[in-house]
Amino acid sequence: MLLDLDDSQLVLMDYQARLLPAIYEGDKVLANARRLGQLARLLEVRAFATEQNPAGLGASDAGVKALCSRTLVKTHFSACAEGLTEWLRPAVRSGGGHVGGNARSLPKHLQKPVAPQAPAANSIVIAGCEAHVCLLQTALDLLDEEFEVWIVTDACGSISERDRDAAFDRLVGAGAELLTTQMVAFEWLRTSDHPLFQRALEIVKS
Repeated sequence: MLLDLDDSQLVLMDYQARLLPAIYEGDKVLANARRLGQLARLLEVRAFATEQNPAGLGASDAGVKALCSRTLVKTHFSACAEGLTEWLRPAVRSGGGHVGGNARSLPKHLQKPVAPQAPAANSIVIAGCEAHVCLLQTALDLLDEEFEVWIVTDACGSISERDRDAAFDRLVGAGAELLTTQMVAFEWLRTSDHPLFQRALEIVKS
């Protein structure tokens, strides 16, 4: 099964100022997170960031945050406990859509219904720190919510290499797919004939 561009959303978790210096291979992890954000922006994939207790761990990396449409500030380790699921799968409006209170007072022929929302993309591409804590708990909750979860291993980190790898082992056992930043790029593109192939290649090689 290949990752489908049209069914993808990106979540970049907790790339924060006071945490990153302690992460194993943190510079590489952060560089790949930025690449993922750049690829998502180029290919019009919705991207979200999270921050764990920024008062204690500092703000997100500015480069990552700027590439995401929204940032979820949380204290729970799983971002799903604080609303991420609703961001990824917003409620679908029924029938002709919801009409606001003021509009309901208008005659029926003047009311302007809101179009129903399209179904949310179900493949969640996720990376972040620490892999065995916030990333793991969020990914497991997303699997429970019946999303397809794709873990970008070279953009994930923990303070300990062993903790990171244990998280990957557990996530695979739970049904997540493992891939790398380059795998994401080339599966989203599918062909070198893609009109944005050269620009994506520049991001991958940067």
